[in-house]
Amino acid sequence: MSKVKLKVLGLSYSQTQSGAYALVLAEEKGERRIPIIIGGFEAQAIAIELEALKPPRPLTHDLFVNFAMAFKIEILEVIIHRLEEGIFYSELLCDNGGTRIKIDARTSDAVALAIRFGSPIYTTSDIMDKAGIILPVEDKIRTEKSEITNSELVVDPKNKYHRFSLGELKEELEKAITNEDYEEASNIRDEITKRESL
Repeated sequence: MSKVKLKVLGLSYSQTQSGAYALVLAEEKGERRIPIIIGGFEAQAIAIELEALKPPRPLTHDLFVNFAMAFKIEILEVIIHRLEEGIFYSELLCDNGGTRIKIDARTSDAVALAIRFGSPIYTTSDIMDKAGIILPVEDKIRTEKSEITNSELVVDPKNKYHRFSLGELKEELEKAITNEDYEEASNIRDEITKRESL
């Protein structure tokens, strides 16, 4: 069973489940993608790290990282090793300097931790063959934009920020982070990124 290295391509609203998101993982050397349906909280945990937002207090995944670092535990890799009835199963390969152990984890949590630890994410060639899809050209463009800005996750379709100046948006971003409103902070951060790229 050969391993296939993956990268986080982006997040988007799920077209099939209300209140859910699709985490899109892509094979590093190839065109195939794996969309994984995850909950809003898990999507937020991933988006915060992808957007490099720094909450004033640690979130659950940050707490796990701090705990692991305090006890000199590293996550060497994440592997999505099983797919059953549409559910992906993952493991964390951990090392404390003397022992290596595999820990079962939900895929969304495993990816959120892999991003924070800078650990590689893998799946098997068998899972890639079963679940990997190649997106049509127009979807590729949307996903590539999502890779940069997570636009599907954070952009308000009515663009409620149009009346704010760039300076005001930066102030609103600080307020949202201080108030621990990370979804709002992510929305504002995306609007700032969009304007600064014009």
